[in-house]
This record gives sequence, C-alpha cells and structure tokens, in this order.
Amino acid sequence: MGSRRLDINTATLEDFEQLIGVGHLKAKAIIKYRKVRGGFQTVSDLGGVPKVGQSVLDLNRSKLCCKASCRTSRAIRGRNGGPSSGKASSSKSSNSGLGLKRIQGFKHPRQASILRKGRTSVASKKSPSEKISETDNDPSSDKNKSHNCANLIQDGPSTSSNSAGSLVSISKPFQGPSSSPEYSSNSVELEEEEEEEEVENGEEQKSIQGELTNNNSDLDRDDIDEEEDTKSEVSDSVYSLLSPRSRIPVPVNSTLSQHLKRKGSLYRDDFFSPSGKRLCHPQFSSPHTTYGNLKGPLKKCVQRFQRQRIPSKEHPPPGLAEWLKQFQDWGNAERLMAVDELISLCEPTQVRHMMQVIEPQFQRDFISLLPKELALYVLSFLDPRDLLQAAQTCRYWRVLTEDNLLWREKCREESIDEPLVFGSNRLRRRQPSPKSPWKSLYMRQHQIEQNWRTGQLRPPKLLKGHDDHVITCLEFFGSRVVSGSDDNTLKVWSALTGKCLRTLVGHTGGVWSSQMQGNIIISGSTDRTLKVWNADTGQCMHTLYGHTSTVRCMHLCGTKVVSGSRDATLRVWNVETGQCLHVLMGHVAAVRCVQYDGRRVVSGAYDYMVKVWDPETETCLHTLQGHTNRVYSLQFDGVHIVSGSLDTSIRVWDVETGNCLHTLIGHQSLTSGLELKDNILVSGNADSTVKVWDITTGQCLQTLQGSNKHQSAVTCLQFNKKFVITSSDDGTVKIWDLKSGDFLRNLVTLDSGGSGGVVWRVRCSNTKLVCAVGSRNGTEETKLLVLDFDVEERKDKMPMIERM
Repeated sequence: MGSRRLDINTATLEDFEQLIGVGHLKAKAIIKYRKVRGGFQTVSDLGGVPKVGQSVLDLNRSKLCCKASCRTSRAIRGRNGGPSSGKASSSKSSNSGLGLKRIQGFKHPRQASILRKGRTSVASKKSPSEKISETDNDPSSDKNKSHNCANLIQDGPSTSSNSAGSLVSISKPFQGPSSSPEYSSNSVELEEEEEEEEVENGEEQKSIQGELTNNNSDLDRDDIDEEEDTKSEVSDSVYSLLSPRSRIPVPVNSTLSQHLKRKGSLYRDDFFSPSGKRLCHPQFSSPHTTYGNLKGPLKKCVQRFQRQRIPSKEHPPPGLAEWLKQFQDWGNAERLMAVDELISLCEPTQVRHMMQVIEPQFQRDFISLLPKELALYVLSFLDPRDLLQAAQTCRYWRVLTEDNLLWREKCREESIDEPLVFGSNRLRRRQPSPKSPWKSLYMRQHQIEQNWRTGQLRPPKLLKGHDDHVITCLEFFGSRVVSGSDDNTLKVWSALTGKCLRTLVGHTGGVWSSQMQGNIIISGSTDRTLKVWNADTGQCMHTLYGHTSTVRCMHLCGTKVVSGSRDATLRVWNVETGQCLHVLMGHVAAVRCVQYDGRRVVSGAYDYMVKVWDPETETCLHTLQGHTNRVYSLQFDGVHIVSGSLDTSIRVWDVETGNCLHTLIGHQSLTSGLELKDNILVSGNADSTVKVWDITTGQCLQTLQGSNKHQSAVTCLQFNKKFVITSSDDGTVKIWDLKSGDFLRNLVTLDSGGSGGVVWRVRCSNTKLVCAVGSRNGTEETKLLVLDFDVEERKDKMPMIERM
C-alpha cells in the first residue's frame, strides 16, 4: 500500500487482507458490514465490525482513510444546491448530475463498489453488446450524428466518464429530440421524479436498514457463505450488460426475477414487462430494450459462473487432464504412493466419497458368476442358518440353496437320516410337492429341537397298567413301548395312542431285564429264565433255560443275545432257535452288566472285575483290574470299554490291549448310568450330578449341576448331539444343553417329588419321551408318561415345515 492511505469505502477484499491482524474471514466480515451499512462515515466505524474490534483499528489507523460514501456525497450535493435540490444548472452539468443521480439513487448495498469500478475492468472483457456500445459512441458514425443529444443523455459528457462511463450500454441510441431546451426541461422533470423516488427509497431503505440491524448477529458466524460472493459477481456482470438508462441493480441475496417484481421500490413491475413490452419511461429507454433481450445475456452470465464453481466431466477443472496423464504414466509403486498422499490430503467428506465409489467395486455377486457346481460347493461350507439367510438374497440364490443334495449333506452332518419318512403318506400330506425333501426334513428337525428346548409342553399321555408295582425295565422302539415289572409281566403299549396293545404273561418271577429289536422282545426274570416274545401277537416264542439264578442283564445284537446272571456266568443264545450257543465262565460274583457288539463280549461283575471274552472260543481275552468295588455299569463301542463302579471312579480301557487309558475322577458316589457316543461319555451318579467327558483325553467337559441340579440320585439318562435328558429319585426329568452344560428346563415334575415320587427309567426317540414313574411308599401311582415334541400339523394354517 506504500504511503497511500486505504479508503475503507472502496477497498477490496485483498486490500483488507493486507492489513495487520486482518485475515480472510475478517476481511470478508468488513466487506459484508460495508454492504449492509451502505458505506462507512468515518474510520472509527471500522471498529464496530464484528470480529475486528478496536485493537485492529488502532494498529492500522495510520494506513486508513474514509472518503464520503455515495449516500453521504448525495446529501452534501443536496445542501450545496446540486441537481437534487431542484436548482437550475447548465445542460452539461445537468447531464452529468443526472447520470450520477441515477446511479447514486440505487439502494443496492454494492452501489459504492459498482460506482467506482473503472471502465478498464469492463473493457478487458468485451462482449458483442459492448462492441455495439463502442459503435454508438463513435463520433464519426452517421447514426450518432443525428442523435447527438440522445448520446449525451445516454452516456453523459466526457467529463463524467470517470464516474459513469464504466456502465456499458447494450441498447440502441435514444430516438428522441435533440434540442437542448427540451432536454433541460425533461431533465428537470426527471430530477423531480427522482427526488420523489428518493424519498420513497429512503423510507424503504430505513425499513430495510432496521431489518439488517436486527440480523447483524449473522455476521458473527465463522463460515460466511461463499454463495453470496458468487451472486455479487453475477450481479456486477449483469449490471454491466444493461444500458445506462435501464440499468437495474441485482441484489446479492436474491434472484433477478424476484426483485424485478418487488412493489414499492425501484424494481416495480412497470420497469420490465414479462410479455416483452418497452420499458416504462420511453424518453430514456430504447424501443428494443426488453426483458426478452436481457434474458439471453443474463442466462449466459449465470451459466458462466456456475461452470466456474461446479466442475463436471463436461467442464473439468483446469489441469485435470495433465494430472491424469501423469498418473497413467507412473508405475504401480508411484501410483500407490500418489494415492496415499492424496488420501492424506483429503478431508473426511472426500474420504467418504472415495468409500462410496470404491465399495461397490468389491460387492460382486460372484456366486451368480460361477458355474452351478462350483457355486454349490461354496455354499456347502455355510451353516444351515446361513443358507436360509442366503436364500433371501435373490431369486437365483434361492434356487441354489434349495438344492436337494446340498441339504442331504447338511442332514448327514447333523445325523438326520430318515429316508423312510419321505415315502410315508404323513409327509406327503404336509408338503405335496417339496422342492427339496431333505431341506424339509432338516427344517422339521430344527422345529423339533426348538420344541424340546422351549416349546409348550403338551399334556402327556398316561399309560397305566402295572398297578403299584415297580417298573424295572423299559424299552422304546418305533411306536412301541415295552415295560417290565416286578409283577411278573411285560406290557406292550402304543406310543401314539397310549393304549396297551397286549400283556406278556409267562414269567413266574419279577422281570428285571429286557431287550427289544423290531418285533422281537426278550425278557429276563428272577425265575432264572429268558423268554423270547413276538410283539405283534404277544406269543412266547422261546423259553431259554440254563441260568441257575436271576437273569440280571442282557444285550441283544442281531440274532444273538448275551445274558448275565447272579450265578456269575454269561450265556450266548440264538433268539431264533432258542439254543444256548456258548457259556462264558470266569467271574466269581454276580454279573451286573454286559455289552456285546457281535464280535466281543464285555462283562462287569460284583467281583470288581471287567472281562473281555471271545464268545466263539469261550475264552477270556482280558481281565481288566483296577476298580476297588462292584462294577455296576458298562459301555462298549468296539474300541473303548468304559466301566463305572461303586468306588466312584470311571475307567476307560482299550479293548485290544486291556490297558487302562484313563481314570475319570469327579463323582462322589455310585455311577449308576453311562451313555457313550462318538467318544463323548455322559455319566449319572448317585451324588445327584451328571458329567460329560471326552474319553480320548480323559477331560471332563461339563458338569450338569448348579441351582437347577437334581436333588437326589440320578436314576437314568439319555443324550444325543444336542441334549442330555436325566431322571432322578427327586421326581423330575430335566433337559440340558450338551455343549454348554446349561440347564434348559424341567420336562417332568411329579407332584409327589421329594416325598416318595420317583422317575425310574426314561427312554427317548427323536420326537417322544417315555418316563416310568411311581413310588415305593404309595405316594405316586405307577404309570408311564409319553411326551410328544413332534411338529404339530395344523389344518387351518400352512404346515410348520413350510413356514420355517
């Protein structure tokens, strides 16, 4: 700025930014404040600008000055007898004053800056309309010779070119009278009209000033809207396109069309007509200057600024093509480095834009692009629950997830294998034309599991028939239930109807053991015999004699059954012929438990021993010694032998070598029940606890106890891959989660539980639970309870399988 002082009424944004302590935001605030106030009266007024303050003014006071604003200069001229006061003047001074008054009469906040713009700023960007203006101003033009007076009125004399010459005309010269007396009289009339308009504009300016004063707080915002500057630049360019007599200022904060129709101001409806009529004052306007003529330049001007502000593919920012070409010429390493640097320079909004563009590139439906075989192979790794969710993705995925072979593998993984169900009329009624029978089977099984876990317990079927006697053995196969009692009888029941189909009578002592396979029932009694029964007819097919004491245990495999007796011997029988095939002798006390897999016989006795036999040669292969008390329970899977004893321990043996692999310690009493499947052992003990073991490592996986544990000895147990079901002398049947060990709920709770009611035995199928209950003191009636957890078939609604 040097030694020259900066006029705060004409200074630009860049000039203010050069001041001490004034940045970009403060400079914009000063410009905004000046626009609102219509200019500064003194330098001290700069201290009233929000965010500037007196301290910044003191630092820069020596560099600043304040010349009178447009409004102030008009007032001075009025007091000095200028044209605004109504006094006569010469034609030359009237022409100059009229041009200035027409400009200075604008109430637009940017009037000061527009007034002071030099002609050079507009001449540097000449348009076709400006060329027309230059032609009109040429003294040598014949057209202008006949309209000299009109040109003087249009552009003013040369002496006023510095003030009003920057306003370039786009209209033709005025076709009016050229005599100066008429012009003088017209100018006086115009001045009188302008004075009246100034009074109206002054009142309106005061009202607007009051509104702006109330809104001064908006200047305190840090983020001054950049759109206002764009509109201001558009206003300047539009203003430069208008003729001197038809120039109408374009407000900053609104569009041109809105302010052309504002009543009670300089933008009255009679200035422009939407239908294309002439302007209202024919003595000052060209007959060809219409709203339609202005519409084209205005539109081009607005479009030019929009292209500068909003880049697009059609109008990219300068230098973009060179930048992209340079990026393409780089190698992979250079590109990665450039991308890293670019991301580090981006703002969060720009990074989010990158994510929105990049993420869809990785969201490809690769399943639909693969061959069907490969797509099914990929889907085979999903869990059934995920397959059901994938089926909802799209129609093609649903077709793939309905593949029958895919669901057959899922059923095999869950050990669901019921091929006969597909041929039954029952399933066909449920699903007339299933797309995937194996999927339907899986979904049915899933619903059954939910019924076991949380489904509403239906009223059980009551099977009564053994009076008040103890039910000593229980078998469940297919839809038949066989119960043996110390009343010397066995009964065959229908698990579907709950009816007693037949009673097997023939034993002369209590029945203490039984086995069932198909329609063959084998029973052992205290009368020292075994009997083979036909379950369909109730006929006794064979009576097997040989034991000299109670037949306490047996195991059926194929057509052969092995029986153990209190006479310390084991016998192998053919159930079809009733012939005794082999006698195994070696124990010195009662045989309490026996297992047979068709090749080896394993027996446990009260002599603390476990023996492995070859029934064909009747030789004892191994005598497994280690228990210190009676052996009460056995499990044998062909490789491992698991024995439970009264000494509280459980031992795992190798059947081939006879070595003890693991000793499972944890129970506190007699292990009365064992179940072994896939190297998972579940043991029930008289100490009221149930434990889950891994026999390959000897580790205890879960202990089923806690606040919901049994309150008395565990009498029986069953388990599968999902659940463990246990019964107890406390009169309850509980269901547990096998993997987590969590208690799920009570399936049976006897009213007499804790006062004599006992659940002696439990047997389970996939959908049903059979419990033998009673008491030894008469508090609970002896009976069988059959609970059904199958999927209910609803006549009025879609089948459960279909809904799943």
